[in-house]
Amino acid sequence: MKLGLDIMGGDFAPEEAIKGVKAFFDSSTDRSIHLILIGEETAAAPFMHMVADYKDRYTFVHAPEIIEMHEHPTKALKEKPNSSISIGFGLLMKGMADAFISAGNTGAMLVGTMYTVKPVDGVMRPSIASPIPRVDGKYNLLLDVGINADCKPENLVQFAQLGTLYSKHVMGTENPRVGLLNIGEEEGKGNVLAQNTYPLLKEHPGINFVGNVEGRDIFLDKADVIVCEGFVGNVTMKMAESIYDIFVGQKGFKDPFLDDFNFESYGGTPVLGVNSPVLIGHGISKQEAFKNILELARKQVSSNLCGLFKENFKKADNA
Repeated sequence: MKLGLDIMGGDFAPEEAIKGVKAFFDSSTDRSIHLILIGEETAAAPFMHMVADYKDRYTFVHAPEIIEMHEHPTKALKEKPNSSISIGFGLLMKGMADAFISAGNTGAMLVGTMYTVKPVDGVMRPSIASPIPRVDGKYNLLLDVGINADCKPENLVQFAQLGTLYSKHVMGTENPRVGLLNIGEEEGKGNVLAQNTYPLLKEHPGINFVGNVEGRDIFLDKADVIVCEGFVGNVTMKMAESIYDIFVGQKGFKDPFLDDFNFESYGGTPVLGVNSPVLIGHGISKQEAFKNILELARKQVSSNLCGLFKENFKKADNA
């Protein structure tokens, strides 16, 4: 298994990315996992001593260009073919990497995904998903959380399918329950999108639909997968992130449940519904986040999640 990592992505690159690589190697004895570190060699050189003991477990690929956070995604990808992000997608498309990870320019990662990896046949819109902590110590999965601000009912049904497969095969949830994020529990509640999505989810044979869930249910054991349009999902996700910042970062509260709100504990966000694994890290990712996003990529590749997506939507086309 070869995992490609853009070590130039994020506000603290490349130091924190390399620290994360070391932490990943320290915690994993699986020598079948080989990392491809993609970055500018001069910038990386002062930190490479941290992984000196693992020289046989990684390959360094020089990328002389960097797509900065402020750059226009499409323009940057076109004008910087030797950037760490562009090279990462190239390795993925050539089959030289089994997954690609970056905490760099999110727009460039999404544009690169859509134009190189591309959506699985039958998937109208890929989605990004985020784990949401539950009071019982487990996680729900919320999607979409940002790339599909406006949706049709059919999009939300596909998000439910993608989320179900991810929850089952990567998160280990048996027969995941799907809930529709809404302003009330009763069928018929909500805006036009929610009202028209409900019967489609209810009638879909491959979705274990449990009905509407409200905002107060997000952190509870009511649904394992919660679907909504990306506008609502992004607001919800960032509200959840603020809980950690306020209560732990500012007020100094100590509680295991609050610790689960730290984005570094799960590493990053998978792009679901595309042909190869792509994972996007937070721009402020540090060592722990990089370590955990590498572990997440390992799980995604091991589960053959993208193959399951292809099989699922091929069956849907045939039906």
